[in-house]
Amino acid sequence: MKSMNTSLTQQPPATEPATAASAPAPAAQTPRSLLKQLQTQFPAFRDFLPLAIGIDKQLLAVMPELDRKTMRTALGIHTGSLRYLKVMEKAKVRHDLDGTPGAEVTDTHRAHATQVLQERFKKEADRKKAERDAKAAEEAARVRADKLNQLAAKFSKKG
Repeated sequence: MKSMNTSLTQQPPATEPATAASAPAPAAQTPRSLLKQLQTQFPAFRDFLPLAIGIDKQLLAVMPELDRKTMRTALGIHTGSLRYLKVMEKAKVRHDLDGTPGAEVTDTHRAHATQVLQERFKKEADRKKAERDAKAAEEAARVRADKLNQLAAKFSKKG
């Protein structure tokens, strides 16, 4: 019984940190929910405009309570999106949070966007080809099995 009492006395300290840990959880934001918030709040995100270099510092100035890691992940999701990369391929100017044009987009950055898109399209094409090949192999195996079964049935009747 003492071991049970000991375990009971050890449980309250274990639950206290859990409640302390769960207290900041509602304030914590996922990168995707932060991105949705940024898209509703700022034209540059909503319209997928090429973002100014150092946009993270602008965000922190406007929203100092932001978790840096969450913000960087959200920015990565945004700037890695197909729509953003397509805009970056042809973009001439970068934009601040409010959509104000700023510095030029360099040829290097445009070329990088093009390269990432090409790699992504190639990867998708390879995946689809592998899928088609797997289906074709599966169908060929099924047809072969059917023929073998037909032959086995045919010869088992004669024997």
